Amino acid sequence: MNDDKQIQRDAPPIVRLDKVNKHFGELHVMRDIDLSVAPGEVVVIIGASGSGKSTLIRCVNGLEPFQSGRIEVDGKTLAPHGASGKSLQAVRTEVGMVFQQFNLFPHLSIRDNVTLAPRKVRGWSRRQANTTAERLLERVGISDQADKYPSQLSGGQQQRVALARALAMEPRLMLFDEPTSALDPEMIGEVLDAMRELAKDGMTMMIVTHEMGFAREVADRVVFVHGGEIVEQGTPEAVFDDPQNERTRAFLSRVLKH
Repeated sequence: MNDDKQIQRDAPPIVRLDKVNKHFGELHVMRDIDLSVAPGEVVVIIGASGSGKSTLIRCVNGLEPFQSGRIEVDGKTLAPHGASGKSLQAVRTEVGMVFQQFNLFPHLSIRDNVTLAPRKVRGWSRRQANTTAERLLERVGISDQADKYPSQLSGGQQQRVALARALAMEPRLMLFDEPTSALDPEMIGEVLDAMRELAKDGMTMMIVTHEMGFAREVADRVVFVHGGEIVEQGTPEAVFDDPQNERTRAFLSRVLKH
């Protein structure tokens, strides 16, 4: 778990969700969600498949519209039923996201995958973007792969490129949607290592994951979601070692039994 001195608990939250509701047709997938994330905090969201975890963070980035409530990201408000183009762009400029699938451009080199958004969105020169890309690829341990193409890299390497690409926009918040679920077991560790270093550096992070050991290690707060509701939240020690809700206990008994 991160040193609490990195968490700016007296500062305004980077993320605030107030009574957020989301429906897919008749399915009510988020029910009156209230959640705030402080600058520098690492919040790990756990729960069974279909519980609403991924939908929650996709709403934070404006990838999914929601029907009622309010989401505020770095002082910018996302309104129900889809944000306007200007406010949505303002949020996404400050938020990096890493998905289950790597979503790299196959026709671009690794370097160009990382530099594309800073040049197009931030207006950086090619030189500035390349310097940043080199630093970030070194940071995630694949600087020697810069001139290759995604198809020439392993899944773990591609996911680390996706992480470098998200960081290249210099976001204030990083979102991770089960970033290791599409990886072979031997590749999971290298991606988690890169995320551990990011957490140590004080990046504000919201992470959806099934990796419970990783959650216990890096989280400042663990949030358990069940049936579209936040059922329980607290420190990793509190949630994993002494869960108060029966649904939390039942979930953990299944995922931790082996």
